Amino acid sequence: MKKIILGAAALAMTATLAMADGHAKTIRMGTEGAYAPYNFLNDAGEVDGFERDVGDELCKRAELTCEWVTNDWDSIIPNLTSGNYDTIIAGMSITDERDEVIDFTQDYFPPSASAYVAKSADADLTGGIVAAQTSTIQSAYIAESGATLLEFATYDETIAAVMSGEADAVFADKDALLPTVEESGGELVVAGDDVPLGGGVGMGLRESDGELRAKFDAAITSMKEDGSLNELIVKWFGEGAATY
Repeated sequence: MKKIILGAAALAMTATLAMADGHAKTIRMGTEGAYAPYNFLNDAGEVDGFERDVGDELCKRAELTCEWVTNDWDSIIPNLTSGNYDTIIAGMSITDERDEVIDFTQDYFPPSASAYVAKSADADLTGGIVAAQTSTIQSAYIAESGATLLEFATYDETIAAVMSGEADAVFADKDALLPTVEESGGELVVAGDDVPLGGGVGMGLRESDGELRAKFDAAITSMKEDGSLNELIVKWFGEGAATY
């Protein structure tokens, strides 16, 4: 799934699960809100999608009070470590680079493929211009591929670059691309072969928040064991999606 780390993040702030007066702390769930079907803003301006469903259920099982906040992708890790929210639940692939700065829960979405999408199946994927979202595992891959990397802050901008002819193709999570292809009415097609990247999608937390990570890990395990996580994967990604 997505995404690589942006340089050095700020020092982690110590977070506890209870306030000084003994009342439970509200856990702030940070997401991008711009990467359907993982996460997006619905017509009411509320966080929606696969990760909203998963996150709400995890909070319920962990007996936590949670609220959702959005943050631009390119600063999502620094704003976690500086204390602006308590988790990242935003289609973030577990990578060694990120794990040096933050901690991850176990994956709640299994490893899956990245793919190219273009206006033509014959698009030049190795020597042409390929768009990718900045600070992602996909952009890092393209930078080493021989193609010319054209980076954008958001996923929608990468698609727009292909539609306008600014880029020959876009490279992103296949799970995000397939609905875009379907909605394009035939203007976009999958090009080339799938590329396996990343180690599954996990929740990111500050390294100081081991207790909170353990609570979410236990909740993820319970959702895997009773099949409810697979049900949500199929709901949002379809019958052909990878499941547990």
